[in-house]
Amino acid sequence: MNLPPLPDNEEDRLQALIKYQVLDTEAEQQFDDLTAIAAHICDTPISLISLIDTSRQWFKSKLGLEVTETPRELAFCAHTILEPEKMLIVPNALEDERFADNPMVKSDPNIRFYAGAPLITPDGFPLGTLCTIDNKPRELSPEQIQALQALSRQVISQLELRINLIKLKQNITQREQVEQNLRNTNKQLNQTLDKLKQTQVQLIHSEKMSSLGEMVAGIAHEINNPVTFISANLSYVNTYVRDLLDLLSLYQQHYPNPHSDIKDKAEDVDTDFLAEDLSNILSSMNTGTERIQNIVLSLRNFSRLDESQKKPVDIHEGIDSTLLILQHRLKATLERPKIKIIKEYGKLPQVECYAAQLNQVFLYLLSNAVDAIEEKFYQKTETIHLESNILKLPTIRIRTDISPENHLLIMIADNGIGIPENIHSKIFDPFFTTKPVGKGKGLGLSISYQIIVKKHNGNLKYRTKDGQGTEFLIEIPIKNN
Repeated sequence: MNLPPLPDNEEDRLQALIKYQVLDTEAEQQFDDLTAIAAHICDTPISLISLIDTSRQWFKSKLGLEVTETPRELAFCAHTILEPEKMLIVPNALEDERFADNPMVKSDPNIRFYAGAPLITPDGFPLGTLCTIDNKPRELSPEQIQALQALSRQVISQLELRINLIKLKQNITQREQVEQNLRNTNKQLNQTLDKLKQTQVQLIHSEKMSSLGEMVAGIAHEINNPVTFISANLSYVNTYVRDLLDLLSLYQQHYPNPHSDIKDKAEDVDTDFLAEDLSNILSSMNTGTERIQNIVLSLRNFSRLDESQKKPVDIHEGIDSTLLILQHRLKATLERPKIKIIKEYGKLPQVECYAAQLNQVFLYLLSNAVDAIEEKFYQKTETIHLESNILKLPTIRIRTDISPENHLLIMIADNGIGIPENIHSKIFDPFFTTKPVGKGKGLGLSISYQIIVKKHNGNLKYRTKDGQGTEFLIEIPIKNN
């Protein structure tokens, strides 16, 4: 492991760090917001604001890491401050001789990727870095690099605000002005955070929609080719088998006393059973290919890659295609019985909508319903339906109807765990999630809300009882005004 040398201006740099009076202070929300934004933008599990002291690196803010400091000789950031005019990016630490045998690479947290943007004071002293870390090799896009550098400047702005506040508190008049400045700055930071969250939601949604649609359409295409070949040839196989069986029957009629070898072989293979079972096998194969072709059609209906504009579609077809995508999650598991799907479809006309995006909403809501049911069974609480206590088994009910105002109504209800009252106001917020780390990013309901409300001029509402179930109501105009 190559130990990082000291910068030429190390004494002055340490004096600049001490001046900010930030070492070993409590966590502060404005710094935590910046590390959270950095992690979201770079899509990494770890993000840190690291300050390099005489013998350690200390974390003013940390996301995804439990420790508050590490020895300086182990710090990637100690290398970053040696060249403060540029970022240090290590795509794969195992391939970098400076870090390959670093204990933080060889063991927990198993660093593979590192990107550090230096924190440069107005006087030009590098205090540390705003860095993002991953346990797998990766690269950053130019946009991510620019965003990380911009956020590092915001860290310095926050440090400047802290030191100015300390100085201004010596004067009552100046203190009042500083408090006002802080309120304005925090307001701007919150607005910036909200804008960044909304922008990232849109980017992630667009990428996921594109990737999911292309993947589903690609799978459907790859399955369709061999299945079409099999289906087209089954009729020929059926004819050939029938002709061979007829020929065998003629041989048996005209040569009732075959050679002993033929007779022995006929008894071994049981020709009567073979003739009877071949027809059953061919019939089963034909049924199987028809089933696969129906699945391929449902996959194509779900992806709808060629439909970027609003157009009239069959909503029930979209719901059924989505249920097919989720079929594997509805099956019985060791923890719970099979999830029952109750369809109460009304008589609907074709509805003008962005079909692929609406299918994505169905996917999010139905996936959340399955999650809620699984959580209910995991906690082993009594299962009660939102409107009826008759249904004890895990159940998802889907209803469609037309409102008196000629709006499409889609209701998706489950008898799962429900939504706790204390988070009702947050469930449509970007990146808010109650799921464990790694299982959800808090984007599904936020994206669904934007698709229904912003894209379709509709409404997305819900009602829930904690521990009993949740019902979501989608309402959109049937025709585009």
